[in-house]
Amino acid sequence: MNRRKHHDQVPVRRSIDGGGETSASSEPAPSAPPASSAQLDPARFRDPRRRLARRIAQRVFLHGLAYRTVRRTVVTHPAAEALDGPCIVVANHSSHLDAPLVLGSVPRRVRRNLATGVAADYFFTAPHKRLFTELIFNAFPVDRTGTGANRGLSKQLLKAGVPLLVFPEGTRSRTGRMAPFKIGAAGLAKAVGVPVLPVALIGAHEAMPHGSKWPRPGRPRVVVAVGEPLVARDKEPTAAFNERIESSVRALYAEHRPRIDA
Repeated sequence: MNRRKHHDQVPVRRSIDGGGETSASSEPAPSAPPASSAQLDPARFRDPRRRLARRIAQRVFLHGLAYRTVRRTVVTHPAAEALDGPCIVVANHSSHLDAPLVLGSVPRRVRRNLATGVAADYFFTAPHKRLFTELIFNAFPVDRTGTGANRGLSKQLLKAGVPLLVFPEGTRSRTGRMAPFKIGAAGLAKAVGVPVLPVALIGAHEAMPHGSKWPRPGRPRVVVAVGEPLVARDKEPTAAFNERIESSVRALYAEHRPRIDA
């Protein structure tokens, strides 16, 4: 019995850096996002009717489906509970569980209107994908082509009081290793003057690794560690602020990883 349990158990990485090399992607470059994806009114992300529909959909999809497949533990810094107003939530990204886990785990005042950045070339090109991501995740399009098709939208949303969820690695990890953070979230937070809320997702990759269509059986454990909000210091270079954000996520991962083994 114990031998079988040990064989079936997928070990969680002892460090977010561990577990093999990051392989070069052979995927083709993303196509240009649809022009319509840039024509979004920031007010719709705070619309009470959309918020009600999202709450109902999240109750069905997140609490009724996604959270029943894992054993979720949430650890939140007291300063995060006190956070109010727009902010940028950043997290490591290695599983399709990541956005659902963050949406249901950050403090209520943050998640009420939390909008999730998604790839415009993938989620905003097909009507059914767009409808689903907008309904569940309050999604806004992110241009991965470098053409700047959605430039300024994130800033508009923050200025309208809408918190944003961003995965600064830029793409989902195939191995569970965390890639260096791209500088965009740090620069955006500095430009608008909003705090960054760091979140570490521990065990999500092992629960639903790249290529999986469903989480592993047995309700694997995952931990969502919500850290202390970070604010850019006076005259702090954007690169230095970005390093602090990344270091905070790594530290949260290292601190709370033992909870998986408990």
